[in-house]
Amino acid sequence: MSAVTESVRVVSPGNAFSRSVRDSLVVAKRNLIRMVRIPEVVIFGLIQPIMFVVLFSYVFGGSLDIGGSTSPQVYREFLMAGIFAQTVTFATAGAGAGIAEDMHKGLIDRFRSLPMARGAVLTGRTLADMVQTALTLLVLAVVALLVGWRTHTSVGEVLGAFGLLLLTGYAFTWIGAVIGLSVRTPEAATSGGLVWLFPVTFVSNAFVDSSNMTPWLQHIADWNPFSATVQACRVLFGNPGVSTSGAWPMQHPVWASVMYSVLIIAIFRTLAVRKYRSAAA
Repeated sequence: MSAVTESVRVVSPGNAFSRSVRDSLVVAKRNLIRMVRIPEVVIFGLIQPIMFVVLFSYVFGGSLDIGGSTSPQVYREFLMAGIFAQTVTFATAGAGAGIAEDMHKGLIDRFRSLPMARGAVLTGRTLADMVQTALTLLVLAVVALLVGWRTHTSVGEVLGAFGLLLLTGYAFTWIGAVIGLSVRTPEAATSGGLVWLFPVTFVSNAFVDSSNMTPWLQHIADWNPFSATVQACRVLFGNPGVSTSGAWPMQHPVWASVMYSVLIIAIFRTLAVRKYRSAAA
């Protein structure tokens, strides 16, 4: 074993932590530079959520009863929290595909040869994905305003809602990391990252009021972590569709969203780092 590796092992915990942060930021910078050099990745990532906003707003607007109203404007305001949450969670597929591509091309082996923190590669990747998600949310919010979405609370509450969305997106990115480390090709990671997201996002309160579902399905929707974030955003945006369900996540959506996200990060970051270590061994 090299002298450099030996020296890394004997550093103090404080230095180990600062080195881990530094290494993670370096990897994040590498991924952000790559995004800039391949802008079509960002552009195509923006097109899908914009299409969802326009299509759902004008196709379903006026057709669904939200709080006793079928007004298209009411539905647009009801819809946007769901679209925002769907956008940040769908970033999971891209995160998994990116990590799978790095594995497939042998980039992980190159990182392994460097004296860097073991979890920095994954942390840096997820941080870069969060920056891209923030850019997507910014563009999406502008489009939403153009089609009639409005907020009715303070600036602090609106920013808090977007903060919750980024936290949720970051948490789900770690699920993508586990998927990306578990498959052999980027194509498989993309498919694996999307197949489970559709039931998670559609069996929820994102696009319809969960009170209109059958009782057993409503119970699933109300306890869905995705639904907690959607509900929290509606509360913080002051948008219609606030649930009357007695389920705890629907009564305390902000706390539920934070707790779900922290729990997902704790579980899936641990799994991802373990898989990374075994894959790079």
